[in-house]
Amino acid sequence: MISQQSRHCTVELQALPSRIGQVRRIVSAQLRYWHLDPLIERAALGVTELLSNVHRHAEPDKTCTVEMELLLGRLTVSVHDHDPRLPVVQDADPFATCGRGLAMVAAVSESWGVRPHAETGKVVWFTLPASSAAVPKISPYDTGLTLDAAQPYDTGRRPAARGRRSEHAPARSAVAG
Repeated sequence: MISQQSRHCTVELQALPSRIGQVRRIVSAQLRYWHLDPLIERAALGVTELLSNVHRHAEPDKTCTVEMELLLGRLTVSVHDHDPRLPVVQDADPFATCGRGLAMVAAVSESWGVRPHAETGKVVWFTLPASSAAVPKISPYDTGLTLDAAQPYDTGRRPAARGRRSEHAPARSAVAG
């Protein structure tokens, strides 16, 4: 479900390699829709690393939920899975082929963390700053329609004819496990 008013996007999936690629595309499309193109590479890298950890380590299943929320100039991306074991940042050997995922998330993000979720599971998250210039002003009453140029409210979008849909459509997903 994607809600433009709250700037929130949620995708449920099985953390399988083919699904991880789909979620990267959904994240990229959603950030383009929110006019946050400068965050695409870092957000896609971070979500890929977190989903790869679910694929590699989570037990008893690979079901997880990816959430993106834009709030107060900050994008928070989180992955919730059903494995209660908390991840640990490792010092990887220079020639190791794995073990650097959380260190990469830490390197590309403003902050990151992990917290237990209920009695079974955890949430691993990271934040990215969204500059005020990149975040368009949105009315909480925005319905996806653009206003005509004579309207006094600035939605941060190009003026368009009354009643016309905005140029970009939100990313939607029906990704099933």
